[in-house]
Parts: sequence; structure tokens; C-alpha cells
Amino acid sequence: MHVEQVVDEMYSVPPAEFVAARDARVSEARRAKDTAAARTLAGLRRPTLAAWVSNLFVRERPEEVERLLALGETLREAHRTLDAATLREAGSRQHKVIGALAREAAGLAERAGHPVSESVRHEVEQIFHAALGSPDMAAQWSAGRLEKAPRATVGFGTIGPDVLPDRRTAPAGEAPPDLAEKRPGGADGERRQRLRRARTTADETAAEARRRDEELRSAEEAHHAAVARAGDADERVAQAEERLHQARREQRDARAAAGEAETAVRAADRAARDARRAADRAARALSRLADPSDGST
Repeated sequence: MHVEQVVDEMYSVPPAEFVAARDARVSEARRAKDTAAARTLAGLRRPTLAAWVSNLFVRERPEEVERLLALGETLREAHRTLDAATLREAGSRQHKVIGALAREAAGLAERAGHPVSESVRHEVEQIFHAALGSPDMAAQWSAGRLEKAPRATVGFGTIGPDVLPDRRTAPAGEAPPDLAEKRPGGADGERRQRLRRARTTADETAAEARRRDEELRSAEEAHHAAVARAGDADERVAQAEERLHQARREQRDARAAAGEAETAVRAADRAARDARRAADRAARALSRLADPSDGST
């Protein structure tokens, strides 16, 4: 069994089908006596729906993967050199590219028969942002084997005009744009407050969903570990049973051989007694012939 190929295959399986597919492969490896492969496959964890969508995108859109990786290199280089102009330009591209790619990934999932919610699409965006911010995360993401979205965007995170604002001088008597936006009051202020509350609620519900998902994943990991231990025990029992079966075959063969040998011993004993009696008769006949006083002569 080519383990790496099977692992890639596992992460192309939709999450709802993952556990059954993985366990079937583990059983196949055990039947083939490939203990190392069975242990590796038993340790695989079911990906979240967002991670599966991301893995699907990586497999189906390699050109877009290269495009996002290149954008990440540009952003990281701009951060290293503190190139504000490049950061603004690349940050603007980041918002557009990630939004478009996340929608495309959601479309791929829907065409595969697994439409996703807006919150899942947001998690996919989070994964893409993380891939931009960290070379290590980019390598993990582009391998197409993610199990879950990162807890938070790593590296420089989301870059855009709000991070590098345009500090142009405001007209006389008018506050700079970034300060004016912060002034409370009016319809815009109320709308912003409602938006903040909605974002807070969305963040809290998303965090709760992630916590529940982590609880599920922890339970699954415990189940996987128990399954792996049970599988190892099953394998040891099977080996012991095979040794016992072999020993019983050898015992039956040995007993059969012993029975045949015993029969041969009895036959040889009878033949020996018959031979001894025949020898005695021959000796007596010879003695009578050799004795002159024998009245028969």
C-alpha cells in the first residue's frame, strides 16, 4: 500500500464519509499485514468542512494556488522592507483575490454535492489569509491535507486601506476621514453600532461553533485512538490464534505419526515373536536330527 497516496485520497473524501473510508483503509492495511500503514491511517483526523473545501480548491485549482502563494510572498517581502506603497497595492489585491477564491472554492464544493454556508466560506477565507501570512502555513495549505482552519490568522493578517490609511490633509474645519468615521451620533453612527453588535454576535457564534467542533474533534481523536488500540489488540489476537492453529495442526500431525509408529511397533513385535517361534521350531528339528539316540532314526 502506498501510504502517501492513500492519505491524499482520504483528504479528498467529504467529511461525512471520512471516518468510514479511513477505517476501511485501515482494515485493508491490517489484512495486508502492513502495520505501519495501518497505524498511520488510523491516526488521520476528519477535516472540518472548511478545511475540506480548502483541500478541494487546492486539488482543483492549482493555478490559483500558485497565484495566492505568489501574492503571499509579495506581502511578506513588503513587510520585511516596510514598502508602504506595495503593501497598499498588495493589500487591496488580497481582499479581492481571497474573496473571489473563497467564492470559487464554495462553488466547487456545491458542484461536488456539498454546498456550504456563509460562515464556512468565511472560514475558507480565514485559511487563505493564513496561507498568505506564513510560509509554513502556505506549505501546509498547498499540500491539500488541512484538517481545520487556524485559530486565528497568522503572520501579518488582513492588509488593506484600513491598516494603512490615506493620511491626506482634510479640508479646513473637517476632521480627517479616519477620525470622522469614529464620531458617534447620527444615522451612520447608529448603523455602525448595529454593525459592530452584529459582528460581535457573529464572532461569538463562530467561536462557539469552533469550540463545539473542537470538542467533536477531541471525541473523534479519542475514538480513533481507541480504535487503533483495539486494532492492535485484534492483530495480536489474530497472530496468537494463527500460532495456536499452527500448533494444533502440528499436534494433530504428531499424534497421527505417533499412532502410525505405534501400529508399526505392534506389527514389528508380532513379526518378531513369529520369527522367534519359527526359529525355536527349526532349532528343535535340527536337534532331533542331530541326536543318534533319537528313536525315530
